[in-house]
Amino acid sequence: MNDLIKYTHRRFNPLTGEWILVAPGRLKRPWQGKVERLPAPVRPRYDPSCYLCPGNTRANGNKNPNYSSTFVFDNDFSSLSHDSPEVRIDERGIIRAEAEQGICRVICFSPRHDLTLAEMDETDIGRVILVWKQEYEQLGHLDDVNHVQIFENKGELMGCSNPHPHCQVWAESAIPVEPSKEAFRFEKVRAESGKCILCEYLAFELGQKDRILTQNEHFVALVPFWASWPFETMILPTRHLQNIAQLNAAAMSAFASILKELTVRYDNLFEVSFPYSSGIHQSPTDGRPHEEWHFHMHFYPPLLRSASVRKFMVGYEMLANPQRDLTPEDAADRLRSVPSIHYLQEG
Repeated sequence: MNDLIKYTHRRFNPLTGEWILVAPGRLKRPWQGKVERLPAPVRPRYDPSCYLCPGNTRANGNKNPNYSSTFVFDNDFSSLSHDSPEVRIDERGIIRAEAEQGICRVICFSPRHDLTLAEMDETDIGRVILVWKQEYEQLGHLDDVNHVQIFENKGELMGCSNPHPHCQVWAESAIPVEPSKEAFRFEKVRAESGKCILCEYLAFELGQKDRILTQNEHFVALVPFWASWPFETMILPTRHLQNIAQLNAAAMSAFASILKELTVRYDNLFEVSFPYSSGIHQSPTDGRPHEEWHFHMHFYPPLLRSASVRKFMVGYEMLANPQRDLTPEDAADRLRSVPSIHYLQEG
């Protein structure tokens, strides 16, 4: 393996059935491309112009309560609703369309405008995880909801429209494309071998240690062998669990702990509030047991060389397949080497 990673090679993603090209030599090329402006280093605890801060009025005229912990509300500009008529179009199996229904919600992590997950304490992160669990259970029990997607877009580079720390929940009748790819692979491998992809993969990684970032009794954070983004990571439970609803109190506390450490290491890498898109993939809520599913959380950060140089998925990545310059092993080593105490709190 050590000889292979020095040269261009392909890696297989068993969760999607797709390949990625790893070309470590490209990292040596000089960069004369776009340099991003750095985000503001300090934000206020409360912003009177922020439509997510406690007591403020949102764009639709609704006023936020003076919340003191997490705050959940239906998205004022929802992409999904229950009002879509049940209409389908199918012309020769080529021209196809169908209505999609669902619910979109926003979860504010904290009343503090200036605190991201990396800067919150584990108890408050635990409250966020509890809300994730409640939303998955409540929305998943609705008859017309077959999938619940919890995700966060953090930072301007990931298209976040408001810096107040928050995430979203989209619950819909269809199972989206990316979870569908994983569902197909989970089912295929289980049918062929009786095994779980991620159980087998985790056992391998725990033996190798090359890509493990941190671990505790209930969870492991690692850089996947097949990672596409430069500092892509994944959190997965050490036990075969289908969804977040199956976490007991001890596991939820462990989830908060590892989520805190991972996000702190991200921020410490370039000493900046590290942008990313993250999301939980877990079993559909269509009433089936889905024993094949292994719940996990993805993190896709765009930064490549520094806080101001990002990775663009263009050209070859769009027309052929994903390609990365920094090897997953090097990325894991760099994330392991930074402190686990946030750089703004070290003093």
